[in-house]
Amino acid sequence: MKIAQVSPLCEAVPPTFYGGTERVVANLTNALVDQGHDVTLFAAGGSRTRANLLPVRKQALRLDPAPLKSDLAAHLLLMSEVRRRADAFDVVHFHMDLLHFPFFDDMPERTLTTIHGRLDLTDLAEAYGRWNEFPLVSISQQQRKPIPSANWIGTVYNGVDEALLRQPTRPTGGYLAFLGRIAPEKRPDRAIDIAVRAGLPLKIAAKVDPVDRAYFETCIRPLLQHPLVEYLGEVSDDQKPAFLGNARALLFPIDWPEPFGLVMIEAMACGTPVIAWRCGSVPEVIEVGVSGLIVDNEEEAVAAVKRAVQFDRRRVRAAFERRFSARAMATAYVELYHRLLAMSLPAVA
Repeated sequence: MKIAQVSPLCEAVPPTFYGGTERVVANLTNALVDQGHDVTLFAAGGSRTRANLLPVRKQALRLDPAPLKSDLAAHLLLMSEVRRRADAFDVVHFHMDLLHFPFFDDMPERTLTTIHGRLDLTDLAEAYGRWNEFPLVSISQQQRKPIPSANWIGTVYNGVDEALLRQPTRPTGGYLAFLGRIAPEKRPDRAIDIAVRAGLPLKIAAKVDPVDRAYFETCIRPLLQHPLVEYLGEVSDDQKPAFLGNARALLFPIDWPEPFGLVMIEAMACGTPVIAWRCGSVPEVIEVGVSGLIVDNEEEAVAAVKRAVQFDRRRVRAAFERRFSARAMATAYVELYHRLLAMSLPAVA
């Protein structure tokens, strides 16, 4: 099958440091190639892939040092290039949410759109209703709740390349981990409070976006002075196995309806259990007692930290392999591609 994967240009594929959607696109694209498909990746320059790469921009937007740049212009050029080449593919798989809809209004049946973001935003329901002929994929059932009437044709959980993240031979389990972004909805303050109350060191590996800089300086930086807390900044993929694998648990204390939460399955891939708030997709991702624990308050989280040491890390890894490997994700998407192709075939007289 000839498949186009269309990634946002915010980060390279995969990202050098933080980046969720582009990392999923990287894992999916390589897994599809490994399964024998002819895949072309439209992405930012600097991307690394086993597919055919068509770089639409010289550099990912976030790492471009130019002080002034237009995200909209870059992505409009991306849409134009994909549209120009669209007839070369059986399926064009977009990871752009809804930006491409007006460009492909005459061929929605040959596209698949994975929605990676939240859907409880003003105007989204009206837009997805206007372009209701585009087949959509959710990354969790919970993600669909704000717009249940959209044209959903499946849910495919995100996956991680099982060869990239492995559990250490002898994990130390001497600290708690927080991985991702410093942002109010991610609640790093809550993670710090849990670690302090549990009496365990907390290592924070996270980026700070410009929009969250004031929150970091005002609310989080003062908390980093505690002797149990260590702020590492962003970590690369090469650093993740040791960072996650040697933690007693990953803290995922979110305070928003996160559609998936890739860091949870990255921790599981390293054999590390996850302690997560009952919010967003968490109940779909965590198997309680197998890959982690779900909590409703800080008291329960502190108690969960004490229980985390009892988890069998081989079972955590096995749960990841069964549900969240890149191979499993690619297989699920191929089934949807075949369904789209069958639906688009002309009826036999």
